Amino acid sequence: MTPTPEQPDPRPAKRRARSPAGAKATLTWLAMAMLTLGSVGDLGATPATAVLGFASVVIYVLPAIVFLLPASLVSAELASGWPGGVYNWVSEGISPKMGFVAIWCQFAQTTFYYPALLAYVASTLAYVFAPSLAHSGLYTTVVIIVLFWSAVLVSARGVLSTGRLASYGIFIGTLIPGLLLVLLAAIYLLQGNASAAPLNAHHVLPAWHGLTSVVLVVNSFFLYAGVEVNAVHVDELRDAPREFPKATLVAVVLILLVFILPTLAISVAIPAAHISFTAGVMQAFKSLLDHFGLSVLTPIIAVGLVVASLSGLLDWLTGPSTGLLDIARERGYLPRYFQELNSNGVQLNILIAQGIIITLIGLLYTAVPAVSRAYWVFAALATEVYLIMYILMFVAAINLRRRQAEHPRGYRAPGLLAICVVGTFASAAACVIGLLPPSQLGHITTVPYLLALLTATLLVGLLPPLLLHKLRRSGWKAAA
Repeated sequence: MTPTPEQPDPRPAKRRARSPAGAKATLTWLAMAMLTLGSVGDLGATPATAVLGFASVVIYVLPAIVFLLPASLVSAELASGWPGGVYNWVSEGISPKMGFVAIWCQFAQTTFYYPALLAYVASTLAYVFAPSLAHSGLYTTVVIIVLFWSAVLVSARGVLSTGRLASYGIFIGTLIPGLLLVLLAAIYLLQGNASAAPLNAHHVLPAWHGLTSVVLVVNSFFLYAGVEVNAVHVDELRDAPREFPKATLVAVVLILLVFILPTLAISVAIPAAHISFTAGVMQAFKSLLDHFGLSVLTPIIAVGLVVASLSGLLDWLTGPSTGLLDIARERGYLPRYFQELNSNGVQLNILIAQGIIITLIGLLYTAVPAVSRAYWVFAALATEVYLIMYILMFVAAINLRRRQAEHPRGYRAPGLLAICVVGTFASAAACVIGLLPPSQLGHITTVPYLLALLTATLLVGLLPPLLLHKLRRSGWKAAA
């Protein structure tokens, strides 16, 4: 579905669901649950949590309760009452300026997310021909730059045919390999082999050594971000007040299973000290396949994961910038140069500007001592910027329920004030904790690390939209 000014694309860095505009009562609650499952992250982010072993279960469950559930319920109410996505929600609930900040953050977080995603692709691809390259910063940099600019060139032609493949990406890149990984690990344990991580009640909670020991909880927020994607479908349910909560609960359970089980499988196969944040999935596959004498399958699985991720990247690439462009044209928030389209109707100038920044970010992989550290930094930054949007969304929902209580809504979230307070507090807490270096990455000086992440978050997530809003000119607004 191509984004329009009335409904800008609210779906950066996630697979986008498609449905006929204005469709009513055409969706079952189970189908809604499946759509929600397909809108969240993939296996690429699971190794970062796998280093916690059995404690990863808590690290997934807690954010699901305090963030995933509130975000799903609140965005459903907003979508059923105020079409147009997060810009309209926040503009109506707070102000147009904050609405622009919200949609900017949806776009800007991809600037950090794409390098993290492509680092995972690079490490996975290495297992096709030279697994040792998975830990090379120079190799990772080259792959990030080549693949991103290749994706831009393909997108600029405006003739993408990857939509169908990307729509099945959740199966190709998550469900099928995730199920295989879990089955291999289960058989491995049933044979009497010892798990690399202790799987007993004594290890159900992360070892506490201060806040830095639980920073990896932010990884779950990173996985769950984007769940608001399918809120636009709430009006398609036959009985939204009854069916949507049921669909949400089922989706949350499925999401937890999809991520917890493969994460534990990685913990079973690879000792925590040796898990790479980018190559952890393939490390586990290689270890288990080698054990069963099936090493010939390792490059085949790697190719499948890479194809799924790259097709998803192509399908995502123009979406977030299109949503930003539509609002910028309607409200005059971007200079006219960045509103121009090429001959194929693609906002190439925005993609090139973003590509230059991503290239500079990619070069940092050659400077950071370990690829896992660089990956975590960019994943954390993407989460920081995205959570700003969620905080604004929760605040807007509270204001809209109070100021426009009689406004027609197809769905009303139960206990909206309470779940918004929980969601806001959880998002803000994750922002604060996410600024700290995880103890699992070894010794990192806290203050320089915190200042660097805070500065990057402000420079990319908050400063640009506030400056553009303040400096906008009447000539930036496109003619009706």
